[in-house]
Amino acid sequence: MRVLVDTHVFLWWVEGDRALPAKARAALANQENECLVSMVSAWELAIKAGLGKLKLTLPVKRYVVEHIAANGFRMLDIRMAHIGRVETLELHHGDPFDRLLIAQALEEEIPVITADPVFRKYGVKRIW
Repeated sequence: MRVLVDTHVFLWWVEGDRALPAKARAALANQENECLVSMVSAWELAIKAGLGKLKLTLPVKRYVVEHIAANGFRMLDIRMAHIGRVETLELHHGDPFDRLLIAQALEEEIPVITADPVFRKYGVKRIW
């Protein structure tokens, strides 16, 4: 199964944070799953690190690339179809990063591993 990994989930997985529930951990650890980390997440991490709101052990570029490779994840590029889908989304969620993740999940027809319950309002299957 293909799954989209929300930004906070990627961080919690990499850092071994116990806030990640067992169901989410199982989905991330399952070698049969194709875990996708969006370029949206890399962008979000870069912005937050640049603003001093997030401290990473490596520069964002290295952090994301190295941890995706180490965990057997893959990057999900941003396509025009994803951007176009954002335009049609209702405004249940105001966060632009999450709105693009929601659009990607809808366009790719894949669930998202996320703690954010608002994703369900868009018809996105949530693993948590």
